[in-house]
Amino acid sequence: MDGEVTIEQHHRGPRGEDGAPLVHRPSGRLADEVYDTLLGQLMSLRIVPDSRVTIDALSRELGVSQTPIRDALNRMEADGLVVRVPNAGYRIPPQITRHRFEDMVELRLLLEPAAARHAAERATSEQVDGLRRMLEDMADLAEGDGHLAYGAFGLRDAAFHDLVAASAGNPIVREALARLHTHVHLFRLVYDTEVTFLAMGEHDEVLAGIAARDADAAAYAMRRHILLSRDRFRRLFDAAEREQVSP
Repeated sequence: MDGEVTIEQHHRGPRGEDGAPLVHRPSGRLADEVYDTLLGQLMSLRIVPDSRVTIDALSRELGVSQTPIRDALNRMEADGLVVRVPNAGYRIPPQITRHRFEDMVELRLLLEPAAARHAAERATSEQVDGLRRMLEDMADLAEGDGHLAYGAFGLRDAAFHDLVAASAGNPIVREALARLHTHVHLFRLVYDTEVTFLAMGEHDEVLAGIAARDADAAAYAMRRHILLSRDRFRRLFDAAEREQVSP
């Protein structure tokens, strides 16, 4: 069927990110294994943006029952990685356009520095500890190899920003930011480990401001992080546009 992608369509046999057959994995881990496999292939663009995936097709390709496939896809839907299509399975979101990217940056600049400011004023000690643990997890992932580690880093990146918004105490702002799935879209654009290391240092500055209860420092660090991230990803759009016009 046109536009439908099956997992591992470029490789022989149903295999996970590490190359081992999923069918031989312990049953209790199958949903996690399916999720990891799909995440790695999504971030490596082996699963094409704006294509359709179905539970039946994935079940056949991976050699597992539909239950772990369904569980993995439900989790991916919650993470903004796939979109459920009524009576038609799931669809991979299209790649973000430059226009939407710029609109998202504008909204983030309006909301996230203010959220960081309020987080410095209102975050509980447990929330600050949670932010610190997230950055430790992200540091471990940044040392990992492959698209799976990169994709997992992108999801942790989103979770870090979400916890900053939650710590600010304004659920409307948090919901508005969560609906964008900004970090998922951006990390799908390119596999570039430099992005992870640069983001980590900027996150450290945001956390330092929040932990010190320095509202101005937290807001400044968040604004700086968003602007630097914008510049990094703008270069990707610039390069893609140059490729389109080159003879």
